[in-house]
Amino acid sequence: MKPMRHVIATAFAVSMLAATAAMAQTTDVPGHPRVNEVNQRIDNQQNRVSNGVANGTVNGKQAARDEKRDANIAQRESADEAKHNGHLTKKETHNLNRAENRNSRDIRRQKAH
Repeated sequence: MKPMRHVIATAFAVSMLAATAAMAQTTDVPGHPRVNEVNQRIDNQQNRVSNGVANGTVNGKQAARDEKRDANIAQRESADEAKHNGHLTKKETHNLNRAENRNSRDIRRQKAH
């Protein structure tokens, strides 16, 4: 039964990755370098998590947690953009980058184990 749970958790994590990847903006937004920077980092982290799930270094629970964090960052980014006509201020970019740094560090640590 335990291996079946692992398969279900992995399938759930992969479906979450696909859903979150579809939400993320993969194209550059002209004239918005800060937005593009944040979007690119989110995309890179999602790719790292999906690669970890594929090669077995990240389990389904870890992937779901990482995807939840990425979704939270993307939601915060969207809210900040809405306040400033699609732009991000330097402070907002700084805060989003700090959150992405924490998430990236956690991804790296869990893949090392």
